[in-house]
Amino acid sequence: MLNFKFHRLKIIEQIAIVFFFAVVIPMSISGFVINNVNQQAVRHQLRESAILVASMVSDEMDYLIQSSEATTLQIADALEYLPTTYQKNKFLKEMEKKYPYCQKLSIVKNQKEMEKLTDSSKIDEQPIISTQLKDGSFLVFLFNSKNIDIRLFKSLEDDNRQIYIMLNNHHLIASHNFTPDVFKETIDMLPSKSELHVNSPILFGDEKNQPIVYLRCKNPKYSIIVRTTESIAKKAIIDNRVKIILSVLITILFTMVLIGFYMFYLYINIRQLFKAIMALSKGNYEHQIRLLKTYFTPYELVFLANEFNKMASEIHKQYNELSKKNKELKELNEFRSNLIDTVSHELRTPLTSIQGYTSRLMRQDIVIDEETKQKSLRIIKEQSERLNRLIEDLLTIPDIEGMRLRTVNTNVSLDKIFTQSELLLRKHEGHRITVNLAQDFPQVIADKGRLEQVIVNLYENAVKYAYPDTDIIVDTEVKGDKAIITVKNQCDKIPKKKLKKLFEKFIRLDDEMTRTTRGSGLGLFIVKGLVEAMNGTISLASTDEYGFIATITLNIAK
Repeated sequence: MLNFKFHRLKIIEQIAIVFFFAVVIPMSISGFVINNVNQQAVRHQLRESAILVASMVSDEMDYLIQSSEATTLQIADALEYLPTTYQKNKFLKEMEKKYPYCQKLSIVKNQKEMEKLTDSSKIDEQPIISTQLKDGSFLVFLFNSKNIDIRLFKSLEDDNRQIYIMLNNHHLIASHNFTPDVFKETIDMLPSKSELHVNSPILFGDEKNQPIVYLRCKNPKYSIIVRTTESIAKKAIIDNRVKIILSVLITILFTMVLIGFYMFYLYINIRQLFKAIMALSKGNYEHQIRLLKTYFTPYELVFLANEFNKMASEIHKQYNELSKKNKELKELNEFRSNLIDTVSHELRTPLTSIQGYTSRLMRQDIVIDEETKQKSLRIIKEQSERLNRLIEDLLTIPDIEGMRLRTVNTNVSLDKIFTQSELLLRKHEGHRITVNLAQDFPQVIADKGRLEQVIVNLYENAVKYAYPDTDIIVDTEVKGDKAIITVKNQCDKIPKKKLKKLFEKFIRLDDEMTRTTRGSGLGLFIVKGLVEAMNGTISLASTDEYGFIATITLNIAK
């Protein structure tokens, strides 16, 4: 058994199916119905027009015969006043010229000759009109068949119907668009005499689209046949049928083109929606839907695009915030790890020294001289101060990060700051600190205790990484309303990439594997925070001559 898998159709495929069932099929059926209705109407019109033509020809024929009879009577009356035969013949010649549909006017002497002339006219298919004169003779009006056709069918010159006017014995006396074969065929198709009615047209023939009208007149006795030709039927029915079919096809084609353009335009906008959704699914939250907006853009698409863009913007905003939080959590995790590392490296050493020398002083089994006691106490004091400084650095970090650090800025003299900072420095390790400070150097606006902490930290960093037996140089200068303090040493040049990160927490010049100096990696971070809290700035540089250059800018006291 075959497994049928349902294939979900695309929008353009669905619209094509709907278009076929909702437009093509209904319009085709409508065209078929309209064609049939039009064909019936045209058939009825052809029948009515054929009857109308037969009536028109009959009226023209009646008028021609009546006027000819009246003319014959007038001529007969005029002949009574002409005494000689010569005068009568001359008068008749003049009358022949006056009436173009009269071929000949003649006088027949007796009834016998009149009968012969009548029989001859039937054979020649030339109608005659006669009237008896007072002397027993007959005045004969012989019609001109050619001129009769012109007179009767003058208004039907452009009509392609075939029209025949016959006497009751089927002798043709006038015709329009005469064709012998068609005439013989028409005569053979005539209904029986019982079906013929006087002065009432009837329809006969086998072709629905080519009606034939027969009209029989009693007084005078003649018949009229109007036959609709195939060319007329073709022009009236087939041409209209072609026009209807072409109209339906053109309408369907135009509708298809119009819907095609609209679908192409709509498909472009829907593709934008697809691209945006795919971009969003792949994590591109900045992608926005850009519709091709015109008056034909559906409101629903514009609304959907606007809402999607709002949603994407909100997701992008939340994503950025989440990324920021993740970064903060990562930094916090690094801080925690570095803090543990710092505590394990920096706190353990002074605690071990304090514990060792304290235990030594507390021993009762040995005698400790005074010099050894003082040395032990001095070491305990130094390690306690180191421990206290490290704890102060750790406690300062939250205030710097939360921008809650408060300073009491006053007018401070730099020579006292440099002197006190050098005294607070634990070890010079063979390095001399050279301060270049003019005696009239102005005071600066700073927090005395915090500025001492800044200078001490800079001294410690300079001493840690300086080449052996080199000086730590401190330069000062005034630029405008700013005091510039520069602390520098001679050491290896620091890479620019590393130099930019030295103000971050727990960043050291030597890593965990090559660490040769003590330190928490918090000194420069705290220095930067303290300087900025005193409305100053600090920057780092490194050259081939001086590997470490820290430049502090403070406001000069007014």
